[in-house]
Amino acid sequence: MVRTKQTAKKSLPPSERLTRLRAKRDLISDNKHKMHRIAGGIVAKRRYKPGMRALKEIRHLQRTTNLLIARAPFQRLVREIAEAAEVYLTCLFEDANLAAIHGKRVTVFPKDIQFVRRLRGETVRYGC
Repeated sequence: MVRTKQTAKKSLPPSERLTRLRAKRDLISDNKHKMHRIAGGIVAKRRYKPGMRALKEIRHLQRTTNLLIARAPFQRLVREIAEAAEVYLTCLFEDANLAAIHGKRVTVFPKDIQFVRRLRGETVRYGC
């Protein structure tokens, strides 16, 4: 096929270009937001298929960058979780140290921690 040169499009002044764009945008938005009419002239509300609203919301949330949880309450929650984890681990290692001392050792082994958790009634997911 023979290559042909493209002819330049005639440019419009900015004001006329703007009015055409607005008209085109209004036409598109009018078509998008039209309601379906039912017999009797009642306008029906738009019905989405099951799950489509959720997908739309997911897409919206993935597109935005704002926080879903306010910063201050979230920071308080994180601090509280960190403090609770620290207290739990401190108590666990204190008890494991006592178990090691009972076994005439100064080094805390994993079996001491497993033993303490077993005494407490916590589930041991490793080891057994």
